[in-house]
Amino acid sequence: MSTAPGPYCADRERDRDAEGRARNQRPRDGLGRPLPYGAEGVARQPEGVVRTPDESVAEAQSLLDAGRPFHAHEVFEDAWKSGPEAERGLWKGLAQLAVGLTHAARGNTRGGARLLLRGAGAVTVWTTRAGQKQPYGIGVPELVAWAEALAERLEREGTAVDAAAHAPRLRGGPPA
Repeated sequence: MSTAPGPYCADRERDRDAEGRARNQRPRDGLGRPLPYGAEGVARQPEGVVRTPDESVAEAQSLLDAGRPFHAHEVFEDAWKSGPEAERGLWKGLAQLAVGLTHAARGNTRGGARLLLRGAGAVTVWTTRAGQKQPYGIGVPELVAWAEALAERLEREGTAVDAAAHAPRLRGGPPA
């Protein structure tokens, strides 16, 4: 049995939640990478939060601007899990874009580029739905262009990027 402290139950081999499901509670850095127990990490993004679409976009943008795309992905994941079935593809695509940026910032440029292109493909569908180019004010064409350009850069240069400096503008316009 592990002696590493876990917030749920220190006498078990794995961290578990109240229902007994495995939940790793190691602290994490701003890109979601696990740190050793006892290390100073960043606050976790709460899971299972139901937000309005506008709240989801605003919260995710704030996290992206702060260089925390892993956490923005969690916001998009909550939206796809709690929102209408017809919108799940949009939120899942946005989550893939955030994870692509996470991988790019962690130095996994090949995986980052693939996820950026997959996410761009998923959200592109929203430009053909009744001419809807801006669901919830999201500038889909601009977001797709950002993802494609960053993926091309990652493939060409093969070096990690700064997540905050390369954060997209979900609602268009220049970076913050």
